[in-house]
Amino acid sequence: MTQALPHVVIVGAGFGGLRAARALAGKPVRVTMIDKRNYHLFQPLLYQVATAGISPHEIAYPVRAIFQRQKNFEFVMARVNGVDFARKTVLTESGEISYDYLILAAGASVNFFGNPSLEQNALPLKDVSDAVTVRNHVLRMFEQAAHESDLRKRQALLTFVVVGGGPTGVETAGALSELIRLVLRKDYRQINVENVRVILMEAAPTLLNGFPPALQAAARRSLEQKKVDVRVEAKVNNYDGEKLTLESGEVIPARTVLWSAGVRAASLMSKLGVEQDRMGRVRVLPTLQLPHAPDVYVIGDAAYLEENGKPLPMVAQVAMQQGVHAAQNILAAIQKKPLRPFRYADLGSMATIGRNAAVAAAFGMQFRGFLAWFVWLVVHLIGLIGFRNRLIVLINWAWDYFFYDRAVRLITRE
Repeated sequence: MTQALPHVVIVGAGFGGLRAARALAGKPVRVTMIDKRNYHLFQPLLYQVATAGISPHEIAYPVRAIFQRQKNFEFVMARVNGVDFARKTVLTESGEISYDYLILAAGASVNFFGNPSLEQNALPLKDVSDAVTVRNHVLRMFEQAAHESDLRKRQALLTFVVVGGGPTGVETAGALSELIRLVLRKDYRQINVENVRVILMEAAPTLLNGFPPALQAAARRSLEQKKVDVRVEAKVNNYDGEKLTLESGEVIPARTVLWSAGVRAASLMSKLGVEQDRMGRVRVLPTLQLPHAPDVYVIGDAAYLEENGKPLPMVAQVAMQQGVHAAQNILAAIQKKPLRPFRYADLGSMATIGRNAAVAAAFGMQFRGFLAWFVWLVVHLIGLIGFRNRLIVLINWAWDYFFYDRAVRLITRE
């Protein structure tokens, strides 16, 4: 009996994939989720792993544990290499998986905009391994600087450049500055933290593109109060691992460049043979279906869909809402009912700059300072999966807030 049920395959265990699978719980379908990792990652807090605030396992949760009570759910850990639309088959490294309906929620990858020097030498922040690499690297720079007698080499070791003025870049720069000035100054007494530079670079004229101008200005002021050197209209041309070269010709000696300047759709999308935009996203119908394959839905960062003449942003809220919508349209298709076009409900945007400082825009209102920071804490704490993870993160945040200490100042092999 179970085998006769329609088979819905979901590629990707990100925000969109999880919401789609949950929306199909208890429905007359079989659900198979495929992902190359066995866990769901709460990416908005990756930067806190990178800046020694929390451990990786506190923002990741096993997919099988999330759905252990969902009887119509199965998980396959495998890398997806392509899709055969004619045969209605997903091609994975472990074999082929047939589907009746397919949801592609493959997410996004780091976008270096075709610059090989940045791809080779800059540090991205997209996965758990990236965050641990950044944490190890930052701490190693301090270890090396503590014993470096050459002042120029020491300054390069203690110069940290964050490229990209979106929420990830702003949050990373603020957290990195606080880590250095509130915590590491106690660990490395021989280093004068006034000589440590944290530089945030954005190619556009303002930080936090898409936020109201007043909040953009407030975020910049908060960063500058935290001793972050904010530079807008600063485009990076090259980075060889030791020197960062700007389009203006300025050269900045720096051993650390953190890249958060952009994302593009996952590489899987380029293997489908369908129309894509310049960010690699696949163009979909308003119902989230592929035009030439109506049983295939594409959601989240992998999907290109316009509303009011503008493409929807590549953010978690879009992915989550589209995940639910795709599941509902699949159930409607099974019942031979008309499908509904997707409409995005913008719930607002927020970014934290550090202790007692954040900006948020929601429901036509703007928040900044402590109130926005507190709301940011609550929203992100609720977003974590698992009571244990929420409790441990809350304890770490409280410890950091009251004792000016970061719990995970470890250099590991990972």
